[in-house]
Amino acid sequence: MGLTLTLHIVSALDVGYGAAGLVGTAATAGNALGSPLLGRLIDRKGLRTTLALAGVASTGYWLAAPHLHYTVLLLITLPAGVLTVPAGSISRQVLTALVPQQHRRSAYSMDSIAAEISYMTGPAAGVLITTQFGSQLALSAIGIAFGTLAAILILVNPPVRSRAESAAPATARPPVRSWLRTPLVATLLIACGTMFVLVGTELATLASLRATGDVAWTGLVIMVMCAASLVGWQLHGGVPRSLSQAQLMLLLAVLVLPVGLVTDPWWLLAVVLIPTNLACAPTLSATTERISVLTPPAARGEAMGLQDSATRIGLSLGNPVIGFVIDHSTPAWGFAASGAGGLLLAMGAWLLHGRRSNPARETTVTHASR
Repeated sequence: MGLTLTLHIVSALDVGYGAAGLVGTAATAGNALGSPLLGRLIDRKGLRTTLALAGVASTGYWLAAPHLHYTVLLLITLPAGVLTVPAGSISRQVLTALVPQQHRRSAYSMDSIAAEISYMTGPAAGVLITTQFGSQLALSAIGIAFGTLAAILILVNPPVRSRAESAAPATARPPVRSWLRTPLVATLLIACGTMFVLVGTELATLASLRATGDVAWTGLVIMVMCAASLVGWQLHGGVPRSLSQAQLMLLLAVLVLPVGLVTDPWWLLAVVLIPTNLACAPTLSATTERISVLTPPAARGEAMGLQDSATRIGLSLGNPVIGFVIDHSTPAWGFAASGAGGLLLAMGAWLLHGRRSNPARETTVTHASR
Protein backbone atom coordinates (compact mmCIF):
# COMPACT_ATOMS: atom_id res chain seq x y z
CA MET A 1 0.00 0.00 0.00
CA GLY A 2 2.58 2.56 1.12
CA LEU A 3 4.96 2.19 -1.79
CA THR A 4 2.23 2.17 -4.43
CA LEU A 5 0.54 5.25 -2.95
CA THR A 6 3.88 7.06 -2.77
CA LEU A 7 4.59 6.32 -6.43
CA HIS A 8 1.13 7.61 -7.38
CA ILE A 9 1.55 10.88 -5.46
CA VAL A 10 5.05 11.50 -6.76
CA SER A 11 4.47 10.53 -10.39
CA ALA A 12 0.78 11.03 -11.20
CA LEU A 13 0.06 13.95 -8.87
CA ASP A 14 3.62 15.35 -9.15
CA VAL A 15 3.73 16.94 -5.68
CA GLY A 16 6.96 15.47 -4.32
CA TYR A 17 8.15 13.01 -1.70
CA GLY A 18 7.45 15.34 1.20
CA ALA A 19 3.78 15.48 0.29
CA ALA A 20 3.76 11.72 -0.12
CA GLY A 21 5.30 11.42 3.34
CA LEU A 22 2.44 13.43 4.84
CA VAL A 23 -0.09 11.05 3.36
CA GLY A 24 1.93 8.09 4.63
CA THR A 25 2.02 9.61 8.12
CA ALA A 26 -1.75 10.16 8.04
CA ALA A 27 -2.31 6.54 6.98
CA THR A 28 -0.03 5.21 9.71
CA ALA A 29 -1.66 7.39 12.37
CA GLY A 30 -5.10 6.23 11.23
CA ASN A 31 -4.06 2.58 11.37
CA ALA A 32 -2.57 3.03 14.84
CA LEU A 33 -5.76 4.65 16.12
CA GLY A 34 -8.12 2.29 14.36
CA SER A 35 -6.61 -1.12 15.08
CA PRO A 36 -7.62 -1.31 18.77
CA LEU A 37 -11.00 0.30 18.03
CA LEU A 38 -11.80 -2.28 15.35
CA GLY A 39 -10.49 -5.00 17.66
CA ARG A 40 -12.91 -3.85 20.35
CA LEU A 41 -15.70 -3.90 17.76
CA ILE A 42 -14.82 -7.52 16.93
CA ASP A 43 -14.94 -8.36 20.65
CA ARG A 44 -18.36 -6.77 21.05
CA LYS A 45 -20.19 -7.17 17.73
CA GLY A 46 -18.36 -10.01 16.02
CA LEU A 47 -16.18 -10.42 12.95
CA ARG A 48 -18.81 -9.99 10.24
CA THR A 49 -20.05 -6.60 11.45
CA THR A 50 -16.52 -5.28 11.67
CA LEU A 51 -15.58 -6.60 8.24
CA ALA A 52 -18.67 -5.13 6.63
CA LEU A 53 -17.77 -1.67 7.93
CA ALA A 54 -14.02 -1.85 7.32
CA GLY A 55 -14.35 -3.67 3.99
CA VAL A 56 -16.62 -1.02 2.49
CA ALA A 57 -14.41 1.82 3.79
CA SER A 58 -11.13 0.27 2.60
CA THR A 59 -12.46 -0.69 -0.81
CA GLY A 60 -14.03 2.73 -1.34
CA TYR A 61 -10.86 4.59 -0.37
CA TRP A 62 -8.53 2.70 -2.70
CA LEU A 63 -10.93 2.77 -5.64
CA ALA A 64 -11.43 6.53 -5.19
CA ALA A 65 -7.77 7.41 -4.44
CA PRO A 66 -6.55 7.52 -8.08
CA HIS A 67 -9.20 10.12 -8.96
CA LEU A 68 -8.74 12.52 -6.04
CA HIS A 69 -6.88 15.81 -5.83
CA TYR A 70 -3.93 15.68 -3.43
CA THR A 71 -5.59 17.86 -0.79
CA VAL A 72 -8.71 15.70 -0.71
CA LEU A 73 -6.59 12.55 -0.61
CA LEU A 74 -4.63 13.89 2.36
CA LEU A 75 -7.80 14.84 4.25
CA ILE A 76 -9.53 11.48 3.90
CA THR A 77 -6.48 9.26 4.43
CA LEU A 78 -6.51 9.44 8.24
CA PRO A 79 -10.19 8.40 8.67
CA ALA A 80 -9.72 5.77 5.97
CA GLY A 81 -6.70 4.48 7.88
CA VAL A 82 -8.82 4.14 11.01
CA LEU A 83 -11.25 1.90 9.09
CA THR A 84 -8.65 -0.21 7.24
CA VAL A 85 -9.43 -3.94 7.36
CA PRO A 86 -7.31 -5.21 10.30
CA ALA A 87 -6.10 -8.30 8.44
CA GLY A 88 -3.07 -8.89 10.65
CA SER A 89 -4.89 -8.82 13.99
CA ILE A 90 -7.75 -10.92 12.57
CA SER A 91 -5.35 -13.63 11.43
CA ARG A 92 -3.73 -13.75 14.86
CA GLN A 93 -7.11 -13.96 16.61
CA VAL A 94 -8.23 -16.80 14.36
CA LEU A 95 -4.99 -18.70 14.93
CA THR A 96 -5.37 -18.28 18.68
CA ALA A 97 -8.91 -19.67 18.46
CA LEU A 98 -8.08 -22.63 16.21
CA VAL A 99 -4.67 -23.76 17.48
CA PRO A 100 -4.10 -25.41 20.88
CA GLN A 101 -1.82 -23.58 23.31
CA GLN A 102 1.09 -26.00 22.86
CA HIS A 103 1.20 -25.45 19.08
CA ARG A 104 0.69 -21.69 18.95
CA ARG A 105 4.38 -20.85 18.69
CA SER A 106 4.56 -22.69 15.37
CA ALA A 107 1.30 -21.12 14.17
CA TYR A 108 2.38 -17.59 15.04
CA SER A 109 5.73 -18.23 13.37
CA MET A 110 3.90 -19.25 10.19
CA ASP A 111 1.90 -16.03 10.44
CA SER A 112 5.14 -14.03 10.61
CA ILE A 113 6.45 -15.87 7.57
CA ALA A 114 3.28 -15.07 5.64
CA ALA A 115 4.04 -11.41 6.36
CA GLU A 116 7.63 -11.90 5.17
CA ILE A 117 6.45 -13.47 1.91
CA SER A 118 4.00 -10.64 1.29
CA TYR A 119 6.79 -8.16 1.98
CA MET A 120 8.97 -9.90 -0.61
CA THR A 121 6.26 -9.92 -3.29
CA GLY A 122 3.87 -7.02 -2.58
CA PRO A 123 6.15 -4.02 -3.20
CA ALA A 124 7.58 -5.63 -6.33
CA ALA A 125 4.08 -6.27 -7.66
CA GLY A 126 3.05 -2.70 -6.85
CA VAL A 127 6.04 -1.23 -8.67
CA LEU A 128 5.54 -3.54 -11.66
CA ILE A 129 1.85 -2.68 -12.09
CA THR A 130 2.48 1.04 -11.54
CA THR A 131 5.35 1.28 -14.02
CA GLN A 132 3.80 -0.95 -16.69
CA PHE A 133 0.10 -0.10 -16.43
CA GLY A 134 -0.16 3.04 -14.32
CA SER A 135 -0.84 3.91 -10.69
CA GLN A 136 -4.61 4.05 -11.22
CA LEU A 137 -4.73 0.33 -11.91
CA ALA A 138 -2.34 -0.42 -9.03
CA LEU A 139 -4.40 1.50 -6.47
CA SER A 140 -7.66 0.06 -7.80
CA ALA A 141 -6.21 -3.44 -7.52
CA ILE A 142 -5.53 -2.83 -3.82
CA GLY A 143 -9.15 -1.76 -3.37
CA ILE A 144 -10.41 -4.87 -5.15
CA ALA A 145 -8.11 -7.02 -3.00
CA PHE A 146 -9.52 -5.46 0.18
CA GLY A 147 -13.10 -6.01 -1.00
CA THR A 148 -12.40 -9.61 -1.98
CA LEU A 149 -10.67 -10.33 1.34
CA ALA A 150 -13.54 -8.85 3.36
CA ALA A 151 -16.15 -10.75 1.34
CA ILE A 152 -14.37 -14.10 1.74
CA LEU A 153 -13.92 -13.60 5.49
CA ILE A 154 -17.58 -12.60 5.90
CA LEU A 155 -18.62 -15.71 3.99
CA VAL A 156 -16.32 -18.11 5.87
CA ASN A 157 -16.67 -16.29 9.22
CA PRO A 158 -13.67 -17.98 10.91
CA PRO A 159 -13.88 -18.21 14.70
CA VAL A 160 -12.16 -15.63 16.89
CA ARG A 161 -12.87 -17.67 20.03
CA SER A 162 -12.00 -21.31 20.70
CA ARG A 163 -14.79 -23.84 21.22
CA ALA A 164 -14.18 -23.85 24.96
CA GLU A 165 -14.27 -20.07 25.10
CA SER A 166 -17.46 -19.93 23.04
CA ALA A 167 -19.11 -22.59 25.18
CA ALA A 168 -18.29 -20.83 28.44
CA PRO A 169 -21.10 -18.83 30.09
CA ALA A 170 -21.27 -15.25 28.88
CA THR A 171 -19.62 -12.79 31.26
CA ALA A 172 -19.25 -9.05 31.36
CA ARG A 173 -16.41 -7.66 29.32
CA PRO A 174 -13.40 -7.18 31.63
CA PRO A 175 -12.42 -3.54 32.17
CA VAL A 176 -9.32 -2.43 30.31
CA ARG A 177 -7.41 -1.73 33.51
CA SER A 178 -7.80 -5.38 34.55
CA TRP A 179 -5.66 -6.68 31.66
CA LEU A 180 -3.77 -3.67 30.26
CA ARG A 181 -1.19 -3.91 33.03
CA THR A 182 2.56 -3.41 33.12
CA PRO A 183 3.47 -6.87 31.69
CA LEU A 184 1.32 -6.21 28.61
CA VAL A 185 2.52 -2.61 28.27
CA ALA A 186 6.11 -3.88 28.43
CA THR A 187 5.30 -6.45 25.73
CA LEU A 188 3.84 -3.74 23.49
CA LEU A 189 6.90 -1.56 24.08
CA ILE A 190 9.14 -4.40 22.92
CA ALA A 191 6.91 -4.81 19.84
CA CYS A 192 7.43 -1.11 19.14
CA GLY A 193 11.18 -1.51 19.58
CA THR A 194 11.27 -4.51 17.28
CA MET A 195 9.75 -2.56 14.40
CA PHE A 196 12.04 0.39 15.15
CA VAL A 197 15.03 -1.91 14.66
CA LEU A 198 13.62 -3.55 11.53
CA VAL A 199 12.65 -0.37 9.68
CA GLY A 200 15.92 1.31 10.72
CA THR A 201 17.92 -1.66 9.45
CA GLU A 202 16.10 -1.58 6.11
CA LEU A 203 16.62 2.17 5.74
CA ALA A 204 20.31 1.94 6.61
CA THR A 205 20.70 -0.98 4.17
CA LEU A 206 19.19 1.04 1.33
CA ALA A 207 21.35 4.05 2.19
CA SER A 208 24.49 1.87 2.27
CA LEU A 209 23.73 0.37 -1.13
CA ARG A 210 23.12 3.83 -2.58
CA ALA A 211 26.37 5.14 -1.10
CA THR A 212 28.38 2.32 -2.70
CA GLY A 213 26.54 2.46 -6.03
CA ASP A 214 24.94 -0.97 -5.55
CA VAL A 215 21.25 0.02 -5.54
CA ALA A 216 20.59 -2.54 -8.27
CA TRP A 217 21.30 -5.29 -5.73
CA THR A 218 18.73 -4.02 -3.21
CA GLY A 219 16.13 -6.65 -4.09
CA LEU A 220 18.60 -9.49 -3.70
CA VAL A 221 19.88 -8.19 -0.35
CA ILE A 222 16.29 -7.93 0.94
CA MET A 223 15.64 -11.48 -0.24
CA VAL A 224 18.66 -12.67 1.76
CA MET A 225 17.28 -10.86 4.82
CA CYS A 226 13.87 -12.48 4.37
CA ALA A 227 15.44 -15.91 3.81
CA ALA A 228 17.34 -15.55 7.09
CA SER A 229 14.07 -14.71 8.80
CA LEU A 230 12.55 -17.86 7.31
CA VAL A 231 15.36 -19.94 8.81
CA GLY A 232 14.81 -18.24 12.15
CA TRP A 233 11.11 -19.11 11.93
CA GLN A 234 11.94 -22.79 11.40
CA LEU A 235 14.24 -22.81 14.42
CA HIS A 236 11.82 -20.91 16.65
CA GLY A 237 8.64 -22.67 15.60
CA GLY A 238 10.11 -26.16 15.64
CA VAL A 239 11.42 -26.30 19.20
CA PRO A 240 9.32 -27.04 22.30
CA ARG A 241 10.87 -24.16 24.23
CA SER A 242 12.43 -21.11 22.62
CA LEU A 243 13.89 -17.83 23.81
CA SER A 244 11.51 -15.29 25.29
CA GLN A 245 10.27 -12.21 23.44
CA ALA A 246 12.64 -9.96 25.40
CA GLN A 247 15.66 -12.19 24.73
CA LEU A 248 14.89 -12.38 21.01
CA MET A 249 14.45 -8.60 20.87
CA LEU A 250 17.85 -8.10 22.51
CA LEU A 251 19.47 -10.41 19.97
CA LEU A 252 17.80 -8.53 17.13
CA ALA A 253 19.09 -5.19 18.40
CA VAL A 254 22.57 -6.25 19.50
CA LEU A 255 23.36 -8.13 16.28
CA VAL A 256 22.55 -5.12 14.08
CA LEU A 257 24.96 -2.80 15.95
CA PRO A 258 28.16 -3.94 14.16
CA VAL A 259 26.64 -4.30 10.66
CA GLY A 260 27.77 -0.81 9.68
CA LEU A 261 31.41 -1.85 9.99
CA VAL A 262 31.06 -3.90 6.78
CA THR A 263 28.90 -2.32 4.07
CA ASP A 264 30.98 -2.92 0.95
CA PRO A 265 30.78 -4.93 -1.25
CA TRP A 266 27.03 -5.54 -1.35
CA TRP A 267 27.30 -9.32 -0.95
CA LEU A 268 29.29 -8.96 2.27
CA LEU A 269 26.65 -6.57 3.62
CA ALA A 270 24.02 -9.22 2.85
CA VAL A 271 26.04 -11.82 4.76
CA VAL A 272 26.52 -9.70 7.89
CA LEU A 273 22.79 -8.91 7.93
CA ILE A 274 21.92 -12.61 8.27
CA PRO A 275 22.46 -12.99 12.06
CA THR A 276 20.15 -10.14 13.08
CA ASN A 277 17.46 -11.24 10.63
CA LEU A 278 17.48 -14.76 12.07
CA ALA A 279 15.73 -13.17 15.08
CA CYS A 280 13.19 -11.22 13.01
CA ALA A 281 10.26 -13.64 12.57
CA PRO A 282 10.84 -15.29 15.98
CA THR A 283 10.58 -11.92 17.76
CA LEU A 284 7.35 -11.02 15.96
CA SER A 285 5.75 -14.41 16.65
CA ALA A 286 6.92 -14.40 20.29
CA THR A 287 5.19 -11.03 20.70
CA THR A 288 1.87 -12.46 19.56
CA GLU A 289 2.33 -15.51 21.76
CA ARG A 290 3.01 -13.32 24.78
CA ILE A 291 -0.03 -11.12 24.16
CA SER A 292 -2.31 -14.15 23.78
CA VAL A 293 -1.15 -15.36 27.21
CA LEU A 294 -1.58 -12.01 28.96
CA THR A 295 -5.02 -11.17 27.55
CA PRO A 296 -8.44 -12.60 28.45
CA PRO A 297 -10.42 -13.98 25.47
CA ALA A 298 -13.12 -11.31 25.73
CA ALA A 299 -10.53 -8.57 25.10
CA ARG A 300 -8.33 -10.41 22.62
CA GLY A 301 -9.38 -8.37 19.59
CA GLU A 302 -8.56 -5.07 21.26
CA ALA A 303 -5.23 -6.45 22.51
CA MET A 304 -4.24 -7.67 19.05
CA GLY A 305 -5.21 -4.24 17.73
CA LEU A 306 -2.93 -2.64 20.30
CA GLN A 307 -0.14 -4.86 18.99
CA ASP A 308 -0.73 -3.46 15.50
CA SER A 309 -0.68 0.07 16.93
CA ALA A 310 2.60 -0.59 18.74
CA THR A 311 4.27 -1.89 15.59
CA ARG A 312 3.07 1.11 13.58
CA ILE A 313 4.39 3.49 16.22
CA GLY A 314 7.73 1.71 15.95
CA LEU A 315 7.68 2.20 12.18
CA SER A 316 6.71 5.87 12.56
CA LEU A 317 9.57 6.47 14.99
CA GLY A 318 12.18 4.48 13.11
CA ASN A 319 11.86 6.16 9.72
CA PRO A 320 12.50 9.78 10.76
CA VAL A 321 14.99 9.01 13.56
CA ILE A 322 17.23 6.74 11.50
CA GLY A 323 16.78 8.97 8.46
CA PHE A 324 18.00 11.95 10.49
CA VAL A 325 21.03 9.99 11.72
CA ILE A 326 21.94 8.91 8.18
CA ASP A 327 21.47 12.44 6.78
CA HIS A 328 23.83 13.90 9.40
CA SER A 329 26.45 11.14 9.43
CA THR A 330 26.86 7.99 7.35
CA PRO A 331 24.71 4.90 6.62
CA ALA A 332 26.95 2.90 8.95
CA TRP A 333 25.71 4.97 11.88
CA GLY A 334 22.16 4.16 10.78
CA PHE A 335 22.72 0.52 11.75
CA ALA A 336 24.20 1.55 15.10
CA ALA A 337 21.30 3.91 15.80
CA SER A 338 18.78 1.18 14.91
CA GLY A 339 20.29 -1.22 17.43
CA ALA A 340 20.76 1.46 20.09
CA GLY A 341 17.18 2.67 19.74
CA GLY A 342 15.90 -0.89 20.05
CA LEU A 343 17.99 -1.45 23.17
CA LEU A 344 16.69 1.79 24.69
CA LEU A 345 13.06 0.73 24.17
CA ALA A 346 13.86 -2.75 25.49
CA MET A 347 15.37 -1.20 28.60
CA GLY A 348 12.20 0.83 29.10
CA ALA A 349 10.17 -2.40 28.88
CA TRP A 350 12.49 -4.06 31.39
CA LEU A 351 12.09 -1.17 33.84
CA LEU A 352 8.31 -1.39 33.47
CA HIS A 353 8.13 -5.14 33.88
CA GLY A 354 11.03 -5.80 36.23
CA ARG A 355 9.66 -4.36 39.44
CA ARG A 356 5.91 -3.95 38.96
CA SER A 357 4.76 -7.18 37.30
CA ASN A 358 2.34 -9.42 39.17
CA PRO A 359 3.09 -13.12 38.58
CA ALA A 360 -0.17 -14.20 40.20
CA ARG A 361 -2.16 -11.97 37.90
CA GLU A 362 -0.29 -13.21 34.83
CA THR A 363 -0.95 -16.83 35.80
CA THR A 364 -4.67 -16.09 36.21
CA VAL A 365 -4.93 -14.51 32.77
CA THR A 366 -2.94 -17.37 31.24
CA HIS A 367 -5.39 -19.96 32.58
CA ALA A 368 -8.31 -17.81 31.43
CA SER A 369 -6.91 -17.61 27.91
CA ARG A 370 -6.67 -21.39 27.79
